[in-house]
Amino acid sequence: MRYLYVGATADLDPDAAAEPLAAIGDSLAAAFHVPVHALPLPPIEFALDSARRQYGSIPVLEVLGRARPDDALKLLAVTGRDLFIPVLTFVFGHAQLGGAVGVVSLARLHQEFYGLPPNREVFLDRARKEALHEAGHLFGLIHCADSGCAMSLSTGVRQIDSKRAALCPACAARIERKPSS
Repeated sequence: MRYLYVGATADLDPDAAAEPLAAIGDSLAAAFHVPVHALPLPPIEFALDSARRQYGSIPVLEVLGRARPDDALKLLAVTGRDLFIPVLTFVFGHAQLGGAVGVVSLARLHQEFYGLPPNREVFLDRARKEALHEAGHLFGLIHCADSGCAMSLSTGVRQIDSKRAALCPACAARIERKPSS
């Protein structure tokens, strides 16, 4: 049997990461109809760009590719570090389209990042949506024109908030037709 692994990078406190990882795992198992297993992951400090004070997601994906267990269908890492790719100021996550590994950053999903009071439910909802989005890319889905679909493009947190924590019927049907390989 092959599994969708979801793992926290070592920067996340295990106690604080337990709730978002459980919410993410449940959402992914339901959406992609695959068993989800937890996997501890190494730190990503090597990806720090000191000038930007952010972490490059491309080198993170490279390391995740080597850390992926043999029985992994896909691997999605969850980090508390703020991620970027060279052409963007930040990314909420990054995944290889149809590939094996992806990463989601929780850094900008917290209300506190925007100077607002903490809101656990908003944070968990955002984490579910972004994990669904990046895992969708892993399963071959591209950005969706349905602004309420988890696969719609989000360049800001307001777009995340306006999505559902689910795939639209068209995207879900595309997943249903894909073989689990």
